[in-house]
Amino acid sequence: MKKRSFGFSLLLAAFVMLSACSTGTETNNGTAENVGDNQAADGKVTIGLSISTQNNPFFVTLKEGAEKAAAEAGAELIVVDAQDDTAKQISGIEDLIQKKVDVILINPTDGDAVVTAVEAANDANIPVITVDRAANGGTVVSHIASDNVKGGQMAGDYILEALGGKGNIVELQGTAGTSAARDRGEGFHKAVDGKDGVKVVASQPADFDRAKGLSVMENILQSNGDIQAVFAHNDEMALGALQAIEAAGKTDIIVVGFDATADAVTAVNAGTLAATVAQKPEAIGQKAIETAVKVAGGETVETAIPVELELVTKP
Repeated sequence: MKKRSFGFSLLLAAFVMLSACSTGTETNNGTAENVGDNQAADGKVTIGLSISTQNNPFFVTLKEGAEKAAAEAGAELIVVDAQDDTAKQISGIEDLIQKKVDVILINPTDGDAVVTAVEAANDANIPVITVDRAANGGTVVSHIASDNVKGGQMAGDYILEALGGKGNIVELQGTAGTSAARDRGEGFHKAVDGKDGVKVVASQPADFDRAKGLSVMENILQSNGDIQAVFAHNDEMALGALQAIEAAGKTDIIVVGFDATADAVTAVNAGTLAATVAQKPEAIGQKAIETAVKVAGGETVETAIPVELELVTKP
């Protein structure tokens, strides 16, 4: 009886030891899975970037700035291109949510339409940061952009000075529903509205697109030949407008753009584009990544992070 009791005790001790080892393994797995809400076990931050389009040099530069900053920070960056399609952007953000990224950066195609995607990220406990353009709803941790109202006003003030306070002006608007178009237009009108001798004779959308800037400007010139200046909400439309103006032989018309893309700066230096407002897209992309890394690490960040503007004119 004593021998059987001793054997039973050994078996019981072995069982307890095995159970302890098994319990320890489960605890380690649980800890690994719970490093942050979504963050990988190795501590590497994964950031999703939903960008409105890669057909615009401004956003290409913004993406490149983000990629460079992500590499320097040791973070993984997943970029999805909406191709200026709201439905495609929402689908892309849903994919990022499914991938359980730590933070999502959104450059909206439409500030209203993107709200459902922002709310979906909120429901998944993934922080959202908007870049260059704002979302009109949902919870956003931070918005990183230039002061587009101030930039539009800078452009308007420059045009007023260049015209000597007198003349007819055309405004080429960006894509309806974007905060950039709304804010740049607001700033421009703050500068020029109510000024004696100055009149905005046409204000039409060209969707931030060079080809549309060309066609819209052609139509405006056909209906109204008495134009002294053009303000375009971005450089792509400004460069399209320049093509129409040059084809019409009206090279005395002042054209001002916005973004300071490489093509626009070249045109400014050549004297064909009067000025452009430099928004520094690379810096916007860089700040977006730096902010995302901080948010993923649990740090508190500013709700609005501005990027400096400057007016670029011929030296």
